[in-house]
Amino acid sequence: MEYILEPWPWYVTGPLLAIIMFTLLYFGRTFGMSSNLRTLCAISGAGKRVEFFKFDWKSQRWNLVVVLGAILGGFIAHYLLSNPTTHINLSETTIKDLNAYGFNNVGQSLVPPELFSWDAVFSLKGILILIVGGFLVGFGTRYAGGCTSGHAITGLSSLQLPSLIAVIGFFAGGLIMIHLIYPILF
Repeated sequence: MEYILEPWPWYVTGPLLAIIMFTLLYFGRTFGMSSNLRTLCAISGAGKRVEFFKFDWKSQRWNLVVVLGAILGGFIAHYLLSNPTTHINLSETTIKDLNAYGFNNVGQSLVPPELFSWDAVFSLKGILILIVGGFLVGFGTRYAGGCTSGHAITGLSSLQLPSLIAVIGFFAGGLIMIHLIYPILF
């Protein structure tokens, strides 16, 4: 018997996410991935050199479960819940646009090898994109006071105006990147 795996529907995942957020808010906790990186840096002793990392990281140990869950969940999703596909149903316009950017075999895999192969990553352009992108993400996360998941999930669910402003900025930045900067890079 062959099972076709589909993503969970919104009416299942939405309430599950709401229950998780309610539970976190009830116990005075927040969700976000960037706080985990800060905790890991504090554990490794970065607080001896940088004031930002000098805090009681032991009070944040529970949040490291989020990192473990993301890694374990990614493994389970890829190896146990994935539906290997040989063709992704994309519109002709999308295929034409991606072909114009130099992507071949559009729709044949979930991630294009032109961006996600080892050859692409270890090229000069790939390394520069990783370094500059990493710096911009780190700066943006620190400047915004949190990452996209923290602001979009925790901040918006607790009705924080700074999180709404940050999320609007994330979307605007994404639109600027894909429509203005990405065509120049590729």
